[in-house]
Amino acid sequence: MSATTTTTSRKPTSPQIDLYIEKDASINEEIDRLRHRATQALLTRRDVLIVASVSCIYGLGSPEEYRANVIDLELGEAMGRRDLLERLVKMRYTRNDMELKRGRFRVRGGMIDVMGAGESVHRIRLEGDRIAALTELDPVTREERRELQRLSIFPATHFLTVDEELRTILAAIERETEERVAELKAQEKIVEAQRLQGRTDYDLEMIRETGYCAGIENYSRYFSGRPAGEPP
Repeated sequence: MSATTTTTSRKPTSPQIDLYIEKDASINEEIDRLRHRATQALLTRRDVLIVASVSCIYGLGSPEEYRANVIDLELGEAMGRRDLLERLVKMRYTRNDMELKRGRFRVRGGMIDVMGAGESVHRIRLEGDRIAALTELDPVTREERRELQRLSIFPATHFLTVDEELRTILAAIERETEERVAELKAQEKIVEAQRLQGRTDYDLEMIRETGYCAGIENYSRYFSGRPAGEPP
């Protein structure tokens, strides 16, 4: 089982000509969902056995940052609507009041529905600045399953950093990119240097704007603070 699904053009290529066919890689939704469910199980249970594919060689960001951003809610607890929405956005959830999907939430007055990255769906009902109800919903029908006393909402992505740390991480990636591009140019591999620069620039812009990019696991060393050459 692979962590990514990859499709390539059927256009022929030849080593004698400078023809590059870029692969279009996207995260497999099912694998990503299972990753999040496995992570959540490890944090909340002690009877967990993980069977992983080769994709487990990639890091998943900082476990400390991930756990620190979990929202733990309790029935009757004081919680303002604005504060809760801001925390969801910080955890990389996206608001969409029309369509509820993985990593999204919707708001209807004092009622907030959240679909986690593992596809669990929960409803939080606020009365004033207090939690009046916590409910588990059916992921398909959205019907109420059961009332809860406590609820933990996990981040929508494994890669979470505060703004200052993110700036440091992106600066480190940019420095290494400059070094690698210089090496390629010194070897007169101009096309390869342009590809590397363009791909990295695009990824970094996506991370700045959305906190995520396709293939972000390739930068996991920077997010987890590992030195070069150290395995995940």
